[in-house]
Amino acid sequence: MADITQQLNTFLVGGAVRDALLNRAAVDKDYVVVGASVEEMLRLGFLQVGKDFPVFLHPKSKQEYALARTEKKAGQGYTGFNCNASPDVTLEEDLLRRDLTINAMAMDEHGKIIDPYNGQVDLKNRVLRHVSQAFIEDPLRVLRVARFAARYHEYGFVIAPETLALMTQLSESGELLSLSGERIWQEMERSLGEKNPEVFFQVLYQCQALKSIWPDLHNLWGIPNPEKWHPEICSGIHTMMVLKQAVLLSDKTTIRFASVCHDLGKSLTEDVKLPSHPGHETAGLPLIETLCSRLRVPSAHKNLALKVCQFHLHLHKVFELKPSTILKLLDQLDVWRKPDEFTDFLLCCQADFTGRLGFESREYRQKDFLFSAYTLLNKITAKPFVEQGLKGFAIKEAIAQQRLHTLTLFKTSYIEEHNMNE
Repeated sequence: MADITQQLNTFLVGGAVRDALLNRAAVDKDYVVVGASVEEMLRLGFLQVGKDFPVFLHPKSKQEYALARTEKKAGQGYTGFNCNASPDVTLEEDLLRRDLTINAMAMDEHGKIIDPYNGQVDLKNRVLRHVSQAFIEDPLRVLRVARFAARYHEYGFVIAPETLALMTQLSESGELLSLSGERIWQEMERSLGEKNPEVFFQVLYQCQALKSIWPDLHNLWGIPNPEKWHPEICSGIHTMMVLKQAVLLSDKTTIRFASVCHDLGKSLTEDVKLPSHPGHETAGLPLIETLCSRLRVPSAHKNLALKVCQFHLHLHKVFELKPSTILKLLDQLDVWRKPDEFTDFLLCCQADFTGRLGFESREYRQKDFLFSAYTLLNKITAKPFVEQGLKGFAIKEAIAQQRLHTLTLFKTSYIEEHNMNE
């Protein structure tokens, strides 16, 4: 039986065409149908899923097929559009409404590229350029272009100056405030999963968008740190360096998000106290809570971010801490119940330490020490104390005392072994 798409005038569009020309694996394949109606698509067995415009799923492959359409701005935000998907809409008209020229190409069933807006030229020249002035009608495009800049940074792509100017215009118009928190987080999390997520935030800072969607992060730029520990000085630059280090250590977006959040409290430091930041760890906690609530950030991302923000300095100074304080830190990190999150915490702290100018290759013994201590202490169980006849709270107290004794000996031997001074 012939595929039902043979009865339609279909074209592969957007990202799949772009990535094919870059010899990059495409995640999704989207198709546009020219000259068809909603009724015809339904008659052929397609399943309609689009509410604001006609998008359909192929009954067998489940790939997306959208009717060619034009859009006209009718309100605020990225959903404020009137859509025309009548059969007389041309492929060129459909491609004209897209964000970037490299996303406004199509391929027919024979592999021929339809490229009315010179996307192939911009692809070759590694330029992210808007298709038309309609770009400024959709505030979501600011975040999308920043995400594309992060994704294709490794290929050498840069944003065209005139496109960056439109992004700045959009950012300063207040339109970004119409974006839902969930949609912002969706773009942010996808960007955090890229090889160069720092580019996403740097672009948003550059075009003034970060001021609207994450002002606490925006405010870190220009805030100084003590040069001894932060030769890069600027807190915003440091945060981006930490994120880059986090990327080298893990592909988890939880770790990368926490790395971005770890110094948010420095945005609240009073000028008279600079470049020191006393109490910035606890000052950052409500900022993270507010952001995560507004963007509907998943709890795993939020919980790790809070712990890294509150306790990263504890790990940096762990050799200066008393064994009882170190044991309390392990309890506060809930390492006995959440060992995987503890490992992620350690990686975040390592990223913070090495995310400084000239520190990139420095050894971070604090991580090794605390993980080794945890591993040793985790072997202390209730069994021997139960066999001694202890019960209830007495068992808990005995475990704590044994852990403290073991940790005290371990810390002393570790410092001696590595020729360190407390």
